[in-house]
Amino acid sequence: MSFAPRDSHEAQVQFALERGVPAMIGVMATDRIPYPARAFDMAHCSRCLIPWNKLDGLYLVEVDRVLRPGGYWILSGPPIRWKKHYKGWQRTEEDLKQEQDEIEDLAKRLCWKKVVEKDDLAVWQKPINHMECANNRNADEALQFCNNSDVDSAWYKKMETCISPLPEVQTEEEVAGGALENWPQRASAVPPRITRGSVSGITPEKFEEDNKLWAERADHYKKLIPPLAKGRYRNVMDMDAGMGGFAAALMEYPLWVMNVVPSGSAPDALGVIYERGFIGTFHDWCEAFSTYPRTYDLIHANKVFSFYHDRCDITYILLEMDRILRPEGTVIFRDTVEMLVKIQAITNGMRWKSQIMDHESGPFNPEKILVAVKTYWTAEPAQKQQ
Repeated sequence: MSFAPRDSHEAQVQFALERGVPAMIGVMATDRIPYPARAFDMAHCSRCLIPWNKLDGLYLVEVDRVLRPGGYWILSGPPIRWKKHYKGWQRTEEDLKQEQDEIEDLAKRLCWKKVVEKDDLAVWQKPINHMECANNRNADEALQFCNNSDVDSAWYKKMETCISPLPEVQTEEEVAGGALENWPQRASAVPPRITRGSVSGITPEKFEEDNKLWAERADHYKKLIPPLAKGRYRNVMDMDAGMGGFAAALMEYPLWVMNVVPSGSAPDALGVIYERGFIGTFHDWCEAFSTYPRTYDLIHANKVFSFYHDRCDITYILLEMDRILRPEGTVIFRDTVEMLVKIQAITNGMRWKSQIMDHESGPFNPEKILVAVKTYWTAEPAQKQQ
């Protein structure tokens, strides 16, 4: 996942998405970035101009939260290799040395180990568990562990300057939270969060059933939308991703899926999605999504509107979908007939072409599928006043 603000570098996120690379508009400010704890195997900052050494290390502590046990943080650009570049950066040697010393000290307080510094790169590694870190702490220098266990919560949740605690282990060699399979086996293996029972209501059996269900649904989608199997789509969004079964069912195709977990939905399985090796984010669909217009080729909405119909006007959600969908892009809605008829009435006014189709199990299932295509059109030229 790449994220960046729209700043002096202009629309980096838009360029990434146009290349078919996962990206979101985002910034590290006061709220947590919208990802669960222990999500990423590696975090990389290349001249990202984030003041890592300021505010009691707030931003590096947030990186620690989203890094998996044993994950890596890579920093390139200021202040790394300041002895060579300080003149070009128009900063003093003393200032840059102090910044790097403070980052090095903060990394030690997070119990990170510096792996290497070579040329313009420095690499640190997060420990695989906190057993040694907790046993060998200097109370005067160490960052404190957070008291609450809500480390996955990240939607309008303030950053904290305490270390997000890792799951407890029995030995110093054990990976906190459980070790992961290598990719691509990781995508179909039962994630450790489910094996350990840390996601309420989800068992390994339900996980396997979900995988089978979405494999069947994806096969049905290929019949409804033949371009799906022919490389027509690259940027795909699942607006209510569940456990990531839809993304897993599309693995054989040259595309990526942005797995969105609506805030407040249960169960919260975004951590499971990341353990499977997929990407995603928390979001509330009553608000705009952090991306540029015309950035997704295919959007999948499984019962999203039934979930939101009494929370906000569904017209605004559909207009937001229209904004982020590329011309001639496709949307798959799964919902009740009543809800799909409401959706179709609105999308007709948006100049989408749509058709309600039977559920993969047959015509007697009360749930139906609406396939809609955003048409390419331009406004009428303005009439000149006489």
